[in-house]
Amino acid sequence: MGVHERKIEIEVVYALPENQIMRQITVPSGTTARQAVELSAIIDLFPGIDLAHNKLGIFGRLVKPEAVLREGDRVEIYRPLMVDPKESRRRRAKELKSIRKTET
Repeated sequence: MGVHERKIEIEVVYALPENQIMRQITVPSGTTARQAVELSAIIDLFPGIDLAHNKLGIFGRLVKPEAVLREGDRVEIYRPLMVDPKESRRRRAKELKSIRKTET
């Protein structure tokens, strides 16, 4: 890294249902999403993160790990879904229907 290499400020975030963390870090211009996660040391706090399987995003949009970051980006580390969203909606609708039947 050269003495005059430009730096950018970014955030790296990860959340579990009971715990979340956000790290603001300064990285060299040209840093990728994957490199930012590694530089943030969040992996040390959450050993369940596996960059071979966890997807990454910037402000809610999926990106490839080699996506180059810009000033102010927020890199998000996504957890795998435990339940298919469609199945979850079906279950909630069924429960709501059941509740409505018992109220009448």
